[in-house]
Amino acid sequence: MDTKAKKPGKTGLRKKLIGDKSFYKMVLTVTIPIMIQNGITNFVSLLDNIMVGQVGTEQMSGVAVANQLLFVFNICIFGAISGAGIFGARFYGSRNYEGVRNAFRFKLLICGALVVLGVLIFVTGGEGLVSLYLNEEGSAQDAARTLVYGKNYLMCMLAGLVPYALAQVYASTLREAGETVLPMKAGIAAVLVNLVLNYILIYGKFGAPALGVVGAAIATVISRYVECLIVAFFSHGKKGKAPWLDGVYRTLRIPSHLAGQIFLRGMPLMVNEALWSAGMAVLMQCYSLRGLSVIAGLNISSTISNLFNVVYLALGNAVAIIVGQLLGAGKMEEARDTDTKLLFFAVAGCLGIGLLMMGVAPLFPRLYNTTPQVRALAERFILIVAALMPVQAFTNACYFTMRSGGKTFVTFLFDSVFLWVVSIPLAFVLSRFTSLPIVPLYFLCQAVDILKCVVGFVMVKRGVWIHNFVTAEK
Repeated sequence: MDTKAKKPGKTGLRKKLIGDKSFYKMVLTVTIPIMIQNGITNFVSLLDNIMVGQVGTEQMSGVAVANQLLFVFNICIFGAISGAGIFGARFYGSRNYEGVRNAFRFKLLICGALVVLGVLIFVTGGEGLVSLYLNEEGSAQDAARTLVYGKNYLMCMLAGLVPYALAQVYASTLREAGETVLPMKAGIAAVLVNLVLNYILIYGKFGAPALGVVGAAIATVISRYVECLIVAFFSHGKKGKAPWLDGVYRTLRIPSHLAGQIFLRGMPLMVNEALWSAGMAVLMQCYSLRGLSVIAGLNISSTISNLFNVVYLALGNAVAIIVGQLLGAGKMEEARDTDTKLLFFAVAGCLGIGLLMMGVAPLFPRLYNTTPQVRALAERFILIVAALMPVQAFTNACYFTMRSGGKTFVTFLFDSVFLWVVSIPLAFVLSRFTSLPIVPLYFLCQAVDILKCVVGFVMVKRGVWIHNFVTAEK
């Protein structure tokens, strides 16, 4: 009797957590193109870093600081389009193409405003922002050189803000409509162009001048124009696969009630992404108090870690797209069941990815032409990220689950408020008022996210995200 009683329980739990072949085929259809696109992008970023690192540690550190600042802008763009993207996925799920068009137009307008704001901030305050990260005592000359490299790279990268934003508007809307292959192809083309031009412009090959970090920036800017042109051109050339593009530029006006809804629901998300990315920049500034070598080590670690992070990030996108479409179609119970399986798949998959990352952690930093100290720090940072990858996978999936249900204020509390209330004060105190070495300091600041797992589990299990808020829109 006991055996019979246990069997159904085990079977029920397995059925709840593990899907069938059709489920995983659906999930992989969404995630693999995103993984490939982001994986290639991050791989080229790795090669980009290695190329820049060959000309000096100061150059690599300057680029790392500038990219940390640009990361804030990039994430703000992501937050801006994600707010409208919640509606876009729902509208597409209900076959409301006019709604998708309006969501696209909202993205265009908000991203245009962010580009203008970003240019103004970086032009007027770029040098001051870079200098915040250059705190190592006894190395004034190194810090000065790093500042010049970082500022020059940042100023050149400003030319790529417009194509980056526009490409994200198109790519995000295509993904919300289930079209992930075209953004992938555009991303692959862009990174290949970037890689080739990096080799030519950084080192001065084929008669070109050796431009160093400026050459790396020019290559990136050109590649962004390539990505933007490809994704826009082919999207408009195949409107059968993107019917929502028909007449999308006839007007930029959005129905006031819909614009209000997108703004109200999307604003917490936009603010969240802005505060989160700014918070990550503040965290790096806290870590930088331990020296320029820490910046270089974190740069290597983050670049390499991003190769592996594409798994849980893509699965997070899958949650937003698949669950969002199910909610938009009114399939509430199917959405709950699908989300549970996606959460388990994300954690289980990233447990394996984390172990793989641990195995190769000692090898990657050796690819960089830098000091043994920087390599050792990078290895330890990579090991910490790898050990905590299942934690990040779970919190990321929970975040996208709540976002798919329009619970943007909850995601704001879950993400940015936690960062600013818990993680940043911890890093601030430990970096400024203790002599704790950087490795345990970094571990403690990263491991505190375990608390988010508990909060995320409770909120997802309660099902507060299960509702449809666009069915009434025409």
